Amino acid sequence: MTTETYAEFSDAVNMTASELEKWLGTEESKAVGQKPAGGGESVGHDSGRRVVAILRARKDDLTDADEDHMRKAIGYVHRHLAQRPDGDVRDTPWRHSLMNWGHDPLKH
Repeated sequence: MTTETYAEFSDAVNMTASELEKWLGTEESKAVGQKPAGGGESVGHDSGRRVVAILRARKDDLTDADEDHMRKAIGYVHRHLAQRPDGDVRDTPWRHSLMNWGHDPLKH
């Protein structure tokens, strides 16, 4: 686990494990994101469950696969933030997708 990846992940993911887990249980969370062919859970929703597990793990217990997923989450958050729509984003699919990955753009 590189210190840089861990720090970038901590910056990109601004929701706590419990906040994210609660969010993932909502209909808004389940309604957004790219679904696999044939339906099922969206990519972002699945990612959110992995992010919860990473947030709950001790840093020393994180695996290479966890680090790969952390990099994936960092990339998603950075790309998605660059696409911020105009106006109030409070109840938008854009914000909800970010929240599935552990980032609430309205949280400071």
